[in-house]
Amino acid sequence: MEHRIFNTAFCDVYVLYIEKANKKGRSKDEVDSIICWLTGYDVNELQNIVDRRETFRDFFNNAPQINPKSVLVRGSICGVKIQEIENDLMKNIRVLDKLIDELAKGKAIEKILRK
Repeated sequence: MEHRIFNTAFCDVYVLYIEKANKKGRSKDEVDSIICWLTGYDVNELQNIVDRRETFRDFFNNAPQINPKSVLVRGSICGVKIQEIENDLMKNIRVLDKLIDELAKGKAIEKILRK
């Protein structure tokens, strides 16, 4: 059975990412830079995706390019090790979750973006 997050509107979770970051003193711009780094979208494209209420599936399937350094994102999210996730879409979603968690935990943006 397919996970329901795949057909969830990206914008519904995007606002939660921003809220989580803001609660920890981080900005929407930082959230956007993480998302753009991961997916290859620019900020204008990201806003259009939010406005169109695209699903997570479409968001990642239409991404210009998943950043090759995303394979360096390791650890657990929701009790599952990212490197053990076989479904590419779920892996990308969990990588994004992990990057936003790192931001909320105060990690420097350069380290989050694996520079």
